[in-house]
Amino acid sequence: MGLPSRGEKFAEGIEHLRKAAEAFAIIGHLTNDTDGPSKVQAKGWLAVVQLLEEMVQRVTKLATSTGAYH
Repeated sequence: MGLPSRGEKFAEGIEHLRKAAEAFAIIGHLTNDTDGPSKVQAKGWLAVVQLLEEMVQRVTKLATSTGAYH
């Protein structure tokens, strides 16, 4: 067991971001199933999903431009 590579850590971080986005998407959909102010909260959770997906794209771009994600 040696030191982890930057590529491994980038991949791990990206996977965590994707899993978080998936979890918050589910929370948003479950919150949307109720009436009232929960609909506004559901939109907030779905906005968080969009931010996480954008972060995945940016981290992937950064990782590939630095040559660390091979």
